[in-house]
Amino acid sequence: MPEFLVNALIAGLVLALVAGPLGSFVVWRRMAYFGDTLSHAALFGVALGLLLDISPMLAVTLGCVLLAVVLVLLQQRQPLASDTLLGILAHSTLSLGLVTLSFMREIRIDLMGYLFGDLLAVTSDDLLWMLGGSLLVLVLLLYLWRPLLAITVHEELARVEGVPVVAVRLAFMLLIAVVIAVAMKIVGVLLITSLLIIPAAAAQRHARTPEQMALGASLLGMLAVCVGLALSWFADTPAGPSIVVSAAALFLLGFMWPKPD
Repeated sequence: MPEFLVNALIAGLVLALVAGPLGSFVVWRRMAYFGDTLSHAALFGVALGLLLDISPMLAVTLGCVLLAVVLVLLQQRQPLASDTLLGILAHSTLSLGLVTLSFMREIRIDLMGYLFGDLLAVTSDDLLWMLGGSLLVLVLLLYLWRPLLAITVHEELARVEGVPVVAVRLAFMLLIAVVIAVAMKIVGVLLITSLLIIPAAAAQRHARTPEQMALGASLLGMLAVCVGLALSWFADTPAGPSIVVSAAALFLLGFMWPKPD
């Protein structure tokens, strides 16, 4: 295979491996809109990276982390519902990013590439960044697995048992922020949430334990990457959207497949 296709395959498989267990918690905790909010904030991170002349991927990571911290602080201090706060932050950061980009007329950027990704353009340097970020997320997720399960099942009971609920929740949001920054190059800021949610939702129907669901989500995500890349290679379709379409097709197949007793 050509080198760019090998890089794309490795990057996609690594991202799917991490997105599986993380997306499972997103589905369990009903946080899909939070992923959308962070993905919208990623565009503002890209604009800041170009404005400050730093790596866009680093700027996206910092921007998503900052937004996660702001959201946790606002949830602690404001009486507004979480979906209201997320709606305000999502549309404000997306609009702010677009306004910032409009002022930088001397800088030409591929906005469609940031919005929808370009997996086939992943370089060796990008691959190293993705491998490092994904490995960090996996290690931290394994460490936080039991506390995250505890606050997902019953947050008040977990607090009584001594679990630092706020700290664990913030750590989980930061992990999502890192994954979104890593995935931006692959599927783009507008499709990241789909890659997190669809494989996990497909695995949920047939899993008996949380661990089975996390593993199944990773495997389905990796299969979607392989099918999507094959579709992109042979049918000349965009790689990122092809992966998401493949994941959606696997979800429909799983939905039609009889549920185990």
